[in-house]
Amino acid sequence: MGRGWGFLGGLLGAVWLLASGQGGQQAPGTAAQRCFCQQVSGYLDDCTCDVETIDKFNNYRLFPRLQKLLESDYFRYYKVNLKRPCPFWNDISQCGRRDCAVRPCQSDEVPDGIKSASYKYSEEANNLIEECEQAERLGAVDESLSEETQKAVLQWTKHDDSEDNFCEADDIHSPDAEYVDLLLNPERYTGYKGPDAWKIWNVIYEENCFKPQTIKRPLNPLASGQGKSKENTFYSWLEGLCVEKRAFYRLISGLHASINVHLSARYLLQETWLEKKWGHNITEFQQRFDGILTEGEGPRRLKNLYFLYLIELRALSKVLPFFERPDFQLFTGNKIQDAENKMLLLEILHEIKSFPLHFDENSFFAGDKKEAQKLKEDFRLHFRNISRIMDCVGCFKCRLWGKLQTQGLGTALKILFSEKLIANMPESGPSYEFHLTRQEIVSLFNAFGRISTSVKELENFRNLLQNIH
Repeated sequence: MGRGWGFLGGLLGAVWLLASGQGGQQAPGTAAQRCFCQQVSGYLDDCTCDVETIDKFNNYRLFPRLQKLLESDYFRYYKVNLKRPCPFWNDISQCGRRDCAVRPCQSDEVPDGIKSASYKYSEEANNLIEECEQAERLGAVDESLSEETQKAVLQWTKHDDSEDNFCEADDIHSPDAEYVDLLLNPERYTGYKGPDAWKIWNVIYEENCFKPQTIKRPLNPLASGQGKSKENTFYSWLEGLCVEKRAFYRLISGLHASINVHLSARYLLQETWLEKKWGHNITEFQQRFDGILTEGEGPRRLKNLYFLYLIELRALSKVLPFFERPDFQLFTGNKIQDAENKMLLLEILHEIKSFPLHFDENSFFAGDKKEAQKLKEDFRLHFRNISRIMDCVGCFKCRLWGKLQTQGLGTALKILFSEKLIANMPESGPSYEFHLTRQEIVSLFNAFGRISTSVKELENFRNLLQNIH
């Protein structure tokens, strides 16, 4: 695998960054002190990276511009199939609440440039790419196509069959796939909770995080006999794992924590026949993250959220050359807006590139190549399985955002495993060895936007908690 696998060594640094503070309950104090104690502030173990630096960088330099980008037409429309059957069990209880529903776009609501081709990066590339996609759907290379197009078809097929994809993506050509306006279907509290929601996360953690059945994670609502011995057993097991498998768990935990921050920050506070009022639910936030109420788990979850942030940030810094290529456009059909949005995108990526505390992944991971390849494949297959579990979520709005965020994280992992391919891209023309579809691009930036929002919301909750005590 060479340097492409080197990023996992960089996870070693991140895991060590976030490995301190594995003790039990916090000393009593205000809720603000308990939620934002030393475990989630100050220097992260023996590295120069600290939570305050991340907060300042995200909240004041990155977050405002990123939100502006995500409000643009290119990034707000996401094509998804919410009707795919669950591949693992049949007894899905569908959420009947109105807030669980997703309103798909009408055909005339989506810009023509987005609808016309899923891989469209430039107007000039449309004909070639649409011919390629047509031929792939027919399952053969049509000899009537030009030699250039035939070659492209074979290259795309090779790309789609490669081992670089970490997610099982929706077939966007399926009649059941529909465009959704993410701004009109925001991620927020829907009332989807209890055993049905626990089952999803339980399958993710218990069957896909390299964990033996005998080791139960703390506060697992579906496991009996929780206690301190269970907690110690779990963390002794976790710290005994190789760095890559330990990082896998922390990525999933960080994603789970981020989702819970969103649900606490956009909670249904009041409902009348005239309107609904959404806002910050401090009690809900404390129940999920307070050090004492969660028996020490809350601060760990927040550390894992920062861990996830740093990993996705690193991926975005690595993929800058792909977006800098002159052939790439954020194509919607509006040339002026498309040019402005590409400029904003590159400004954001250069800002990310300037972050002073990125991982130096090249100086770590030096294992046997065959073992590394097997471990990478296990890593990929486990994450791919998690992407399939999203089709089992009973709340359609939760399913939408779960699918988008897992695809976004999977795209980030694909980038980090493709360093050499990115470095060898041609300066112009199609990039066959490393390629991102529009679906991957939209999910990558929106998923990071969700993590960025979580970091910003932590500051908001910190201020709210301090003001009420």
